[in-house]
Amino acid sequence: MVEGSSTAHRSGFVALVGRPNVGKSTLVNSFVGEKVAAVSPKPQTTRTAIRAILTAENAQVIFIDTPGLHRPRHKLGRSMVRTARAALREADLVCCIVEAHLSPGPGDRYIATALEKAAGPVFLVMNKLDIAPPERLAVTAALYGELFPFAAAFTLSALRKEKMEPLLEAIKAQLPPGPRYYPPEMVTDQPERFIAAEIIREKIIHLTREEIPHAVAVVVEELTLRRGKDLLEMRAEIFVERDSQVGIIVGKGGLLLKKAGSAARREMEALFGRQIYLDLRVKVRRDWRNRERTLHDFGYSET
Repeated sequence: MVEGSSTAHRSGFVALVGRPNVGKSTLVNSFVGEKVAAVSPKPQTTRTAIRAILTAENAQVIFIDTPGLHRPRHKLGRSMVRTARAALREADLVCCIVEAHLSPGPGDRYIATALEKAAGPVFLVMNKLDIAPPERLAVTAALYGELFPFAAAFTLSALRKEKMEPLLEAIKAQLPPGPRYYPPEMVTDQPERFIAAEIIREKIIHLTREEIPHAVAVVVEELTLRRGKDLLEMRAEIFVERDSQVGIIVGKGGLLLKKAGSAARREMEALFGRQIYLDLRVKVRRDWRNRERTLHDFGYSET
């Protein structure tokens, strides 16, 4: 398929929305076959809208992985919610991701209200089929159907990549005729610095206690490719909000930071296809989640 408009070729933007930790990022990564979004069992890991691109012979689907819709408690949270709501208004199609084994709660009713602003049709996607009893699926679908008039409902496991094809085919059929917006080899429009920072933050989230993940931000300050060595030198700064959090991230004898750095480096070397020298430094930026200028500096716009 050559690039350009064609009635035989469909393309468009699909927003994935839902409560925190329902599997939106896992689904995006499974669809495109590569890690483009950070994944962790901790809520609110995704903080910005991340575009992941799936190119097929007859369609190009641009998935927008959004932050989990929640009631924010700080400026960063408000920025995350605005990002998710903007995706609802701008996407050609919305997939509302829920957990197949759980009944709707107050957070889901909050999201159902937000879905009323969706510009296009909304699919209900019941994820985590692998842990849902079969007899539970019809009940879950019926309960969510009482909250919002979904155009269609699907059940799948993003983690195990099971039953994803019916959803993908329905998405492609729903998108309008249009061109390829991105070259076929692209799987995300995010720059290397952003991807690297997200991988580092993901490793820290996996290794630290509950109070740490939400207080961590990572900024890649330097990224230099050494000619003749095929070596990518990277310096990243890890920001926390309190002095006590520095010791938690560094760990006894620097062990936790070294472990996070090693895991991040291995994943980035596989992703970028070259050796990486990674220099991590931990700094304190007090109450950064409530500081507009700092949010802007870290890439989380408050305006």
